[in-house]
Amino acid sequence: MVAPDESVVHGSKAPDKAAPKDLPALDKLLRECAALVAEHGHTLVAREARGLLDALRTRAVAGELPRAELAALPQALATRVAARMRPNMRAVLNLSGTVIHTNLGRALLADAALQQVLALTGAPNNLEFDLDTGGRGDRDDLIEDLLCELTGAEAATVVNNNAAAVLLGIAALARGKEAIVSRGELVEIGGAFRMPDVMSAAGATLVEVGTTNRTHPRDYEGAINPRTGLIVKVHTSNYAVQGFTASVDEATLAPIARAGGVPLMTDLGSGALVDLTQWGLPAEPLPQTMLAAGCDVVTFSGDKLLGGPQGGLIVGSKAAVGRIRKFPMKRALRLSKLPFAALEATLRLYLRPERLVQDLPTLRLLTRPQAQIAALAQALLPALEAAVAPRFAVSVVALQSQIGSGSLPVERLPSAGLALAALDGRGRTLEALVTALRRLPRPVIGRVHDDRLLLDLRCLEDPALLTGQLGVLKEALA
Repeated sequence: MVAPDESVVHGSKAPDKAAPKDLPALDKLLRECAALVAEHGHTLVAREARGLLDALRTRAVAGELPRAELAALPQALATRVAARMRPNMRAVLNLSGTVIHTNLGRALLADAALQQVLALTGAPNNLEFDLDTGGRGDRDDLIEDLLCELTGAEAATVVNNNAAAVLLGIAALARGKEAIVSRGELVEIGGAFRMPDVMSAAGATLVEVGTTNRTHPRDYEGAINPRTGLIVKVHTSNYAVQGFTASVDEATLAPIARAGGVPLMTDLGSGALVDLTQWGLPAEPLPQTMLAAGCDVVTFSGDKLLGGPQGGLIVGSKAAVGRIRKFPMKRALRLSKLPFAALEATLRLYLRPERLVQDLPTLRLLTRPQAQIAALAQALLPALEAAVAPRFAVSVVALQSQIGSGSLPVERLPSAGLALAALDGRGRTLEALVTALRRLPRPVIGRVHDDRLLLDLRCLEDPALLTGQLGVLKEALA
C-alpha cells in the first residue's frame, strides 16, 4: 500500500500536492485574468502564462507543487508580466561615495535639461531646420555660439562622447601623418580605450617623445618633421605620477607647434567650464584656459564635471574645427536629438554662474557640506537600525567621497554616512545585505570596505527614497 504522503513520482495522490492534471488550461487561466489581458494585450500575457504553466507542470510531475499555489495563479501571472515589462535600465540610489560614477550613469541632469528633453522629444523640432530661412539647418548651429561664448573658442562642434571627439580630431587632422604624444600621456581609460590604439584607428602614426616620467620642450621640437600632422596633449585625469617628473604645458607647447606649422590638440576629458576652487574644490584645467594658451583644438566630456549628458565637445580655431566638422567620420559620431537638447539646456545654466550650485546637480552634490551630510546620517540611523536588526550593527561614520569618472583621482571630499557590520562577523551575512539592497524596488548601491557596508550619503538628497524602502528590506532580511 502506498503511503498517503508519498510523492506523485512514486504514484501517490498526496492531498497537499497538485498533479499535472490539476493545472488549468491556458484559455481558462487567460479568462480568469481578463483584466490583465485588457491592460497588456493577449500576446504578452499568453506568452507569460505558457511559461508559468510549463514551470508549474514540471514541479507537479516531480511532486513538488503545493496545491495552495494553484489558487494564486492569477497573481503569479501578474507578477511575471510585471517583471517582463520592468525596464532593465533603472534608477538607483548612489550611496557609493563616487559622485560622478561611470557605472551609475555619470552626471545627473538638471531640471532644465530634463524639461528640455521632454519638450523636444514629444514633438517635432528644428534639429536641422533653419527657422529664419526655412531651409535645411545644421545641428551644430544650435549650440556653437553658446559654446564659443562660454569657452572663448572661434568654432565648436559636438559628437557622441569624448572618446569619439579624440578619435575624430586625430583622424581629421593627422590621418596619414604622424601625431606626437608624450610617453607619460599614453593613457588607458575605462573600456580599454588606449591612446596608441586610438592613433592607429584614426590612421595616424604615433610618435612617442620623452619618457614615462619626464618630457621636455626639446623632445617635441626634435620630433617635428615634414610628416608631422598634429601634436596631442592628453590630460592624465584618471591617475597621477609623482616624484621626479616633468611635463610640458600647453602654453609652452603652443609656440613650438606654431613654429613647426602643426596644430596642437589637447584632451581635457573631465570638462570643467568654471573654476572649481571658488567652492573649495580642487582645480581642474579649463577649455578656455587651454584656448587662451594657444591650443587649436580642445576636447572634453559633457557628462562629467560639466554636469550634462554624454557628449564629446570640440572647441578651437575655425580652421581646425572646420576640418573636423567636414571629415566624413563626423556624421557617424554626431550627437542625437535627446542628448543635444539636454546639452544645450545644461550649457545655458552657465550663463548665470551665480546659480550653478543650486541649478546643476553635479556641482550641488560636490559642494555639499560634510556637516549637512552627517546630520542626515544621524537622522536616518534609527530607521535603518530597526530595518536590519538584529543581524547588523549600524553606526554613523565620517567618510571620504571622490569626484569620479577619472576627475581628480587622488582628491577626496569629506563626507559622512552609515556603516553596517554583520554581528556574526560572517562575510556571507554581509553579502546577503548587499544583495538585498540591490534587489529593492529602487536598488541601493553602497561599497564594502573592511568587512562593513558603507552607505555614503553625499548623493542622497531625498531621504524618503531610502526610508520608504526599509520595510521591504526588513522583510527580505527576515
